[in-house]
Formats: sequence, C-alpha cells, structure tokens
Amino acid sequence: MHTLWLESEQKYDGQQLAPLYNYLEHGVLGDSIVGWQGACNVPLEHMVDGEDIRAASKIEADQMLHFVIELFQFPLSSAVALQRLMGEILILQVHKHGKVNGTLHRTGDDVYWGENKLNISIATCTQTSSLIHFAFNVTNEGTPVKTAALKDFGITDTETFAFSFMDAVKSEVLSLKRAMVKVRSF
Repeated sequence: MHTLWLESEQKYDGQQLAPLYNYLEHGVLGDSIVGWQGACNVPLEHMVDGEDIRAASKIEADQMLHFVIELFQFPLSSAVALQRLMGEILILQVHKHGKVNGTLHRTGDDVYWGENKLNISIATCTQTSSLIHFAFNVTNEGTPVKTAALKDFGITDTETFAFSFMDAVKSEVLSLKRAMVKVRSF
C-alpha cells in the first residue's frame, strides 16, 4: 500500500472521491492513501451519502486533514469496516499525540468528543475499487455543526499527525491483507 502526503493545501469538494484519483492526479498506483490539509466544501452534486443528499446537508470546514483511500479487490462491506476502524485509529492517534479531557467515542464511522463531531467520512465503490474519504477538523471554524478539532487537543503539528495516521491505517490494511492470504482453504 502506497502513501503520499501533498505539501500544498488543497480544497476537498467531493470530486476527489473518484476511481483512480490517486493515480491519475498524483501518480500513486494501486492500493493507496493520499493525504493533504485544506478546506472542505462539498456541493450537493458531488455528495455520495444518500442521507446527506436527502437532507441537503452542508459539508464544509475551513481546515481539515483529508485522506482519499483507494483499495482494489476490497468490497464495499470491507471498506465500510475499514472506515470504522479508521475512526478507532483516529481516537488512538489523538490520545498518542494530544491531551484529551473527557472521552472520545465512535458512533458508526463518526468520532465525537462529547457532542462535538471530529470527522467526516464516506465509503463507496466503483467497478474496479473501493474508495474512502476520511477527514478530520484541524480547527472548528467554518463548520455547520458543533465540532471538535485537533487544536482542541493541543495538536498543532498537523503534518506529523497526518503521517502517523496514514502509517497506522497502512499498517492495518497490510495486516488485513496478510490475514486473508495466510490461511488454508478447505
């Protein structure tokens, strides 16, 4: 699994959740994670989540860490499970790098600090791969709901945090794939 961190800020608008985005836009072929920091503003026409579309939700924030994950030979059900595992990884990483007063908890694929939401996430599939967008707030500015952010936990070195998060996700994916190929079939 390949990882790439983009040095320049980029806005996420939902168009990045597309087949071969990591390869066609950034040269990262195969199972991969591409991450960057930037704003988020997903217009209705680029939303994937049916609940958000029906509710005409606003998905926006001034500063987030974004990750687009593309996995081949990985069904949607597995991508949804990985999405939830990424929520647990996020909780562990916040505890490792920051100071948490209170409790971080996961409900589905969402991580909360009390009632304040820390992340957004969606999984989908294409004819050839499964895709995940997983992002979390760097600051609380520009969000339409009550949020938590890395800043709330004293995490200011976002690049180091992003690399640590990507490495933990990569490790889990490789471990999952290894577990699938090391057992005998009957």
